[in-house]
Formats: sequence, C-alpha cells, structure tokens
Amino acid sequence: MDMGIKGRKAIVCAASKGLGRGCAEALAAEGVELTICARTADVLEAAAAEIRKSTGAKVTAVACDVTTEAGRKALLAACPNPDILINNAGGPPPGDFKDFSLADWRAAVEGNMITPIALIHATVYGMMERGFGRILNITSYSVKSPIPTLELSNGARAGLTGAVSALSRRTAARNVTINALLPGPFETDRLRATSTKMAASRGVSFEAVHDARKKEVPAARFGTTAEFGATAAFLCSAHAGYITGQNVVMDGGSFNSTM
Repeated sequence: MDMGIKGRKAIVCAASKGLGRGCAEALAAEGVELTICARTADVLEAAAAEIRKSTGAKVTAVACDVTTEAGRKALLAACPNPDILINNAGGPPPGDFKDFSLADWRAAVEGNMITPIALIHATVYGMMERGFGRILNITSYSVKSPIPTLELSNGARAGLTGAVSALSRRTAARNVTINALLPGPFETDRLRATSTKMAASRGVSFEAVHDARKKEVPAARFGTTAEFGATAAFLCSAHAGYITGQNVVMDGGSFNSTM
C-alpha cells in the first residue's frame, strides 16, 4: 500500500535505535524526509547513514537532549514545519514507590509528558494551517494497565494521554490527527537490559529469563521494531485521517481486556 506521504517532512524523536529507529526506517521507506534526534551523536549519525543508504531518503540528524528547551529549539530549527511528529522517549527507571523522590517524579513528567506537549504545541497549529498533520505519541500499554514498579512511567504517560485527548478532537477537522501507539514487550536494547538485570538479581542465565518473559506473551514472542514502525507509518499515513484520539495497543495480546 502506498501510504500517500511521499515528500512529507517528519520529526522522529529517540530514533537512533529501538522503536524510534523502526518508525524512522518505515517513514523513510515511504519517501518521507526525516529529521531524527537522540542524545548520542555517533550512534545517531550511524543510524542516519544506514537509513539513507537503505532507503535513499533525506535524513537530518540532530544530536540533542530534547527534554531541554535548547534541545527542542535545535530540533525545530532543523525542521520548523513538520507534517509528521513522532514523540518518543526512554521510560523512567523502575523502582519502589516509597523510594521515588520528587526529583524523580519531576524528571519523569518532564521527559514523558512536558517534552511531547511542548513539541506538539510548537507544531500542531502549523499543521492545522496547512491542512495535514500526523502526531503520534509512543507511550506504553501501562496507560491502560498500570505496570508494578513503573509508577513513574505510568503516571507521566497517562498524563500525556489525558492532556492531548480533547485537542485531538479539535484538530481532526483540519486533517490533523493525534494518536498514541502503546507498545508492550519488543525486542529492543531496553528489553534485553531489563532481562540482564533480572537474571543477575536471580542468579540465573540471561537466556532463562528472556525466554520465560517471551512465554508470558500470548503471541509467544517479542515484537519487532520493523512491525512497530510499519504500524506507526500507517497511523501517520494519508489513509489514517479518520483515526484520532486513539490509544492503539501493540503488545502481542499481553493486555487482557474485552474492550
């Protein structure tokens, strides 16, 4: 299927690896001009070079901390009028609620709620004026089903979801959609790092923990970044203009609900 977004311009955050990289690759394959960001310059530049080589797309890499005003300014200077915005950030660390400080909560909200809101605020009105826009927030299925030990993430991501819900209904008439893609367990560096940490704490092998976690997923596997990216590309496509304000769970069936 032709997604109908060839020649569009997109900002993809945290795109040097993982789910963000999957989104960037899928959009590039559709002929979208990319501006990608991440904190680590060499890893980001390598990702940009690989995407250019595999797709022929124009890719601008902006090494910055997008959770800061200066980082967002640099990103938007590189792509001031995006047609597509994919907000993405690594989740806050796990832990015990009693051990989280107010500084921990502020950092979680800054990274996973305030930063996406700031980028949306800076881009959505231009999208509405031009009559096309796709905003996709990568959050987590914890928005629908809170995950123990991830209270920082649960709270910040749910806050973002609530903050843009009404806005997504106001922008729809101008062909601007705002949706969220809620991943469960995907085969990423973050997932592998968590399995490594769990294995060390239990005194067992990485393989034992990783395979056990995989068996907990109804699909009996972890998701791939390529299939995540493909879904993101569809939600950003010309064909998805009637989908807005939705939280699309992509977790291999892990979230157990009839609705």
